[in-house]
Amino acid sequence: MKEVRFFFVPDAANQTELPADEAMHALRVLRLQSGDEMMLMDGQGNYYRAEVTLAHTKHCLYEIRETLPQERQWAGHVHLAIAPTKMMERMEWLIEKAVEVGVDEISFLNCQFSERRIIKMQRAEKIMISAVKQSHKAWAPQLNEVMTFAEFIAQPFEGRKYIAHCYEEVARTYLYNELRKPADSDDALVLIGPEGDFSIDEVRQAVAHGFQSVHLGKSRLRTETAGLAAVMMMQLAKE
Repeated sequence: MKEVRFFFVPDAANQTELPADEAMHALRVLRLQSGDEMMLMDGQGNYYRAEVTLAHTKHCLYEIRETLPQERQWAGHVHLAIAPTKMMERMEWLIEKAVEVGVDEISFLNCQFSERRIIKMQRAEKIMISAVKQSHKAWAPQLNEVMTFAEFIAQPFEGRKYIAHCYEEVARTYLYNELRKPADSDDALVLIGPEGDFSIDEVRQAVAHGFQSVHLGKSRLRTETAGLAAVMMMQLAKE
């Protein structure tokens, strides 16, 4: 069976040409020609069965043959807010794996103990799109610019919200058990701190803003591992 080729095209229904990066892959790597079939995804819940109408140098034009709306794969809004690691490669790995597992939104936090306070969003979005295509996700997650911890927790959020940390002096419960409890909303937000954890003051600030204090189990995890574990728990709790 011939493999279906997926291409990410925002607003695909109102376009007739692949974006430059996608066109380069289609023409130089896959060597598509006029008449070849491909599948487009717009990141907003739709697939489109399309046919190449022109394949020339850097331009790949298409015509949509069929629109295929997709059903959501999980209930609620899965939101991870995390302090970027010093080594950006670890954040890139997290973005890729979180998208594969299933996440709706990823936010980046500037915390007291943060070792990285800047994210190259263009690079992060490129990795996100690649993971969306690879895992055939119909919805592309929202990636948010770095925001200070204080500004972030002061925003209104729908659903349940948690802060994961390692301070034993602050009462904590197991995140997965909390997620499994009946609630009015399936939406969930989990905060993950930097490699030195949140400061104790940040934890207390979050609790004062309505965040529930949780842990991720008995193992002490790296930041990116903790982020992925949180996404996995948010997904598994919905099964």
